[in-house]
Amino acid sequence: MPAFDRLPWLLASIVSALLAMASNEGLLGEVRLYFVFKPLTTMLIIAMAWPRGRGTPAQRRAVLIGLVLSLVGDVALLWRQGFVPGLVSFLLAHLAYLAAFARVQPLAARRGPFVVYAIVAALVFSLLWPDVPKVLRLPVALYVAALASMAAQAAVLWRSALHDAAARRLALGGLLFLASDTLLAVNRFSMPLPLAGVWVLSTYWLAQACIASWLASARSAGSSTAEHGR
Repeated sequence: MPAFDRLPWLLASIVSALLAMASNEGLLGEVRLYFVFKPLTTMLIIAMAWPRGRGTPAQRRAVLIGLVLSLVGDVALLWRQGFVPGLVSFLLAHLAYLAAFARVQPLAARRGPFVVYAIVAALVFSLLWPDVPKVLRLPVALYVAALASMAAQAAVLWRSALHDAAARRLALGGLLFLASDTLLAVNRFSMPLPLAGVWVLSTYWLAQACIASWLASARSAGSSTAEHGR
């Protein structure tokens, strides 16, 4: 996990994440604690992101919007009937992240990452397609496109600044987000996975932490690109 400026916030988020996963697996004897620690973990990541990126306010604003929308999605997904609202919230979150990343490098400035992620997304979606309910196929397809584009654009930033640790973490965050949602989709639509909650949540929060930590170096990552629409 990337280093944050404030160690107490980092430790608190790790403890909260572990308690969320433990309660989700029934290890704490009280499943309702999951309703507390799941959103709390994302809130702690938002708190860690809050003081970052003040030198690039438009990027900071877009990332914070993405994190808040993710929190809304987290809460929605606590209930089974909240799947569609959660899906929409996370779709908008990915679009917010994509907008932030596109301020550093033009969208799809390097085609390679977009080709790779398009192939991966198409392969995963094609495998899941028979198991996805017909009413959800279009929303899920739109979500997959937004997720893959976000991850690809994150990789574009890394490929444009190979020696930038923040850009490298950002690319890792995009990859982890795709991995998390793939595991979630397989577990929901295809077949139950052992300890699915642990794998889905751990990769999800690591992804969000990587994206949040990118703000610390947003100024240096975008030093060669003028920021528009501030």
